[in-house]
Amino acid sequence: MAGLSVLPGRDEERAALARAVDGLCAGNGTVLDLAADPGLGKTSLLHLLARTAAERGATVLRARAEGPSAKPYQVFRDALENGDHRPDTAAPPWDAGDDRDLLRALRDRWTDPAGTVLLLDDFHHCDPASARLTERLLGEPPPDRLLLVLAHRPRQTPPALLAALDGAKQTGAVLRVEPAPLTTAAVTALLPAAAQFPDADEHRAERLRAASGGNPRILHLLLAAGPDPDRWPERTDAAAGPLLRAAAPLLAELDTLPAAVADVLAAAAVLGEPFRLGDVARVAGEQTDRTADALAELARADLVRSLGPGGDLAFRHPVLGRLVHHRLNPGLRLNAHRRALALLEARGAPAAARARHAEQLLLGGAPAEALPVLVEGAAEVVVRSPATAARWLRAALESAPADTHDARTRIGLALDRCRALTAAGRLEQARALGHEILRTPGGLPEPLDVQALAVCVGVERLLGRYAEADAMARTVVDRLPRPLPAPLPAATADLVLDYGLLHAVRGTAAEVRALAHEGAAAASAAPAGHDGTALRVLAAFCDSYAGDFALAEPEIERCGRLVDARPDTVAGRAPDVLALLGCAELYVERFTDAHRHLSRGLATASGGAHKHSAVNHLLGLSILDQWAGRLDPAQRHAREAERLGTEIGAPDVVGLAMAMRASALLWAAPRRRTAEVLALAEQGLRHTVPGTGWWAGSAVGLLAQARLVGGDPAACLRTLLEESGGEDLHLLQPAAHPSLFALMTTAALLCGDLDTARRGARAADAAAERLGRPSFQQSQADRAAAAMAFVEGDPARAAELALRAARTLRRLRMPVQYAWTVIAAAPVLAQAHGPAAALGPLDEALDAARACGALRLCEDGARARAALTAGGPGSPGGSPADPAADPVDPAAVLGALLSAREREVAELAADGLPSRRIAERLVLSPRTVDTHLGSIYRKLGVSSRSALARLLHGPGDPAGRGPIR
Repeated sequence: MAGLSVLPGRDEERAALARAVDGLCAGNGTVLDLAADPGLGKTSLLHLLARTAAERGATVLRARAEGPSAKPYQVFRDALENGDHRPDTAAPPWDAGDDRDLLRALRDRWTDPAGTVLLLDDFHHCDPASARLTERLLGEPPPDRLLLVLAHRPRQTPPALLAALDGAKQTGAVLRVEPAPLTTAAVTALLPAAAQFPDADEHRAERLRAASGGNPRILHLLLAAGPDPDRWPERTDAAAGPLLRAAAPLLAELDTLPAAVADVLAAAAVLGEPFRLGDVARVAGEQTDRTADALAELARADLVRSLGPGGDLAFRHPVLGRLVHHRLNPGLRLNAHRRALALLEARGAPAAARARHAEQLLLGGAPAEALPVLVEGAAEVVVRSPATAARWLRAALESAPADTHDARTRIGLALDRCRALTAAGRLEQARALGHEILRTPGGLPEPLDVQALAVCVGVERLLGRYAEADAMARTVVDRLPRPLPAPLPAATADLVLDYGLLHAVRGTAAEVRALAHEGAAAASAAPAGHDGTALRVLAAFCDSYAGDFALAEPEIERCGRLVDARPDTVAGRAPDVLALLGCAELYVERFTDAHRHLSRGLATASGGAHKHSAVNHLLGLSILDQWAGRLDPAQRHAREAERLGTEIGAPDVVGLAMAMRASALLWAAPRRRTAEVLALAEQGLRHTVPGTGWWAGSAVGLLAQARLVGGDPAACLRTLLEESGGEDLHLLQPAAHPSLFALMTTAALLCGDLDTARRGARAADAAAERLGRPSFQQSQADRAAAAMAFVEGDPARAAELALRAARTLRRLRMPVQYAWTVIAAAPVLAQAHGPAAALGPLDEALDAARACGALRLCEDGARARAALTAGGPGSPGGSPADPAADPVDPAAVLGALLSAREREVAELAADGLPSRRIAERLVLSPRTVDTHLGSIYRKLGVSSRSALARLLHGPGDPAGRGPIR
């Protein structure tokens, strides 16, 4: 890979090489042990070292060990004879002297005043005499004018030499440098230079790092094969050409293997990972003992590795197996796969394990034995690997003669492929295939006509074409017999489920609620009842969305038990069902169950599949994390949903993810970043498509809260009234009405609109009553009532309601909402019961805010506390005010945000003391001081000592973290 000599992520290694060269120039010789697995960049570091040493005037000699066929001392001979042409120096007695004589002769040659650098690459391949000479050299003090560099692979290095290197390292005679796998940041820095991967981002870089194991050489190969990490290590043969060209150096290493060993390696590649000795022997057609010898040789060459005591083996990296497989003679490869398939069939292996071999037979022209295996295998893997299932089904459809299957079977396979393409995120391909199926000449027979419509409705929904999806679904839904037949046919159950999912994302779940209940009852009469479970979850979701918690809660609990008892792979609808269930549980405040089911759904919709479903799980987890005070995970989940939404072309998803990320940042970022946070929330709402229900409605609520907390109550009120259908908020989800009406009440009060505030408070209480007064939503109604009571002159009642809301939120383990409630109520508590009574709850709220990193609340709490103790705004006689309007008291902020030790470190750092001086003053280590500084920067939202100093001592806006992206 171009540019590896300046490979990112190698700062420590380059610094170690520079120190070694500096030592040589100062007359301090040493041995540098450069040890790493293949492909981690040893040779590139040698190039860098050679260039650096030559620039300093040192003599640089280098050679590469040649392996078993080399003469005694060959690597030393090559280094000296190729690079040392001094006529006045006799050659060492290679063939006549013993090791002691050779060492003496070599020391005489290493007297260059500027020093000599002896670079020996691939030293694990050195001949026994060179290894023995090196062991003796390691046992003596290194020559003053020699830097000996041994680059080798520890897994292949002779044990005696490894022991000598370890012993010398203990005495300080050896400097060991071990290049580590690349980090994600290093991979990200590399990618822009790769023409094959121009649109690198952190997520793709992480997938690349994981797929390559952080190995630069493997990374190069994978980039050559194509920039889609979701499909590694399994790829189609289309990538074989670029991959083989990029792998030329590695293939040269494979070409040195004896023929018998290469045959065993090929058999292992055919079997795929993991493989075992006996299976390899059968596929290779070799005796077991000879196969064992070959595998031992491959292990010594570090091409094959053991996976543990069970006997399973694997390639050093999966890409090696793919390389070997690509190079096989087509005829030999076909026969090997036939033997592998027979072996697995005799063992009763699952179809998914056999399908890999069946696919190769199909490519080789043997459809009869391959087609059934491919179809069965596709059904087994469609949930966890839908792209593979789609590929296998395409091969089955294209390779089978037209008369192999009747028309119904072929249409069924095409529908299965359409479902697999949908799950894999290839929506346009799925849509084209679905519409092609609908255009079948002569029409589709029952029930394939309903199945095809269900598939197409699902695709249109995921593409955001809600009107088209609704129109297609209604062609059947409006003609369904009512009541629905029991048991409900599977095709009809699928259509009802997809129709319900459509209305769920449109925010019109009420329109399908009755049908969902009827369908659930009818489908539950079917054997196995899986479709019944899915429709029961849909019905429970519709009830919870509508705010009918009394009906929804017991059914949600029953559905949770049903879903928990089922494997992830049932019917391929697990991600959809888990997302619906998790969201329903979120509405009825079963937060622990919601987090468990959404996490399970996200794990099911992973590996590049089910991206459209994954975003629903990510968004649900983001709001749950935020409520639980896990602000960093909340932002990560929202950012990942934003990334996936961009990938799949779903602007609604992107917009809501932005709004959710802004909502978490609102609490995590300091107040001085309010404008950036609000801009992100506003951008999120703009991304959502007006009139698309749930997406836009959720973004509206989040933006309204951000504007209120950010200090713009007029904008909050305007958002609620203009974007949600008026004062009744009928365009927003009924399950969230109490909290939304509470926002309206607070915003109206701050704007001086008492009439709107009163109506909002009454509406919040009435909405909570309709919901059955669930804890969180009731706490929000209590907050609205507390605000009204305070304004109407009843501080005692206001304090009682505010504390009741706070206790509820604390019991629910919602620290951000709890701290916000107490801090906002501090003036109320002070006026009702005196400042001392307010300080206790306020300090507890500050502890909660600090624990979850809510910087804004820490700042607001510090201001409120300072005001209470100083008799300023917020003290008795004052009124609730926007904390953003109060000046920042640096001492109060420090006291609220930082521990006692952190305050000491912050004050000294702000005074300009370096870490070493701070460490001396506080009797700490410099590393501990730096750790404290990192925590201080995070808590205060600054990024440097100068910004810290400006925050604590100087005027103006302190420098902070970069802009929100």
